[in-house]
Amino acid sequence: MASLRDDEFMAKIADAVELSEAEPAPARLKARLYSALVQQQVQTGPLMSLSESRARGHQLCVFEQLVQIAPVGEGAKSLNICRVCHARVLAEHLDNPPIYWSGCPYVALKKS
Repeated sequence: MASLRDDEFMAKIADAVELSEAEPAPARLKARLYSALVQQQVQTGPLMSLSESRARGHQLCVFEQLVQIAPVGEGAKSLNICRVCHARVLAEHLDNPPIYWSGCPYVALKKS
């Protein structure tokens, strides 16, 4: 096999592999990816405020709703509330986390 070119070698390996049924990714992997993506987005600039998110038709979880109606500035409403939520921790460590409130992105990941 050392005499084969790289593309021939890869083609030979691909021919020998049996493809199986595609399985959905585990919920905890999806939760970790979602958390990492949001954290990366926070590092590039502020998130959309909760008031603006709601005005655009996005559903807020119960904790985001509390922050959204709190008498704080828009800067505080642009923070990543999920970063300190127990739902994130549960979702990242359990495949079927016991979280059920509507608007929580981690509940949506659990269902998908």
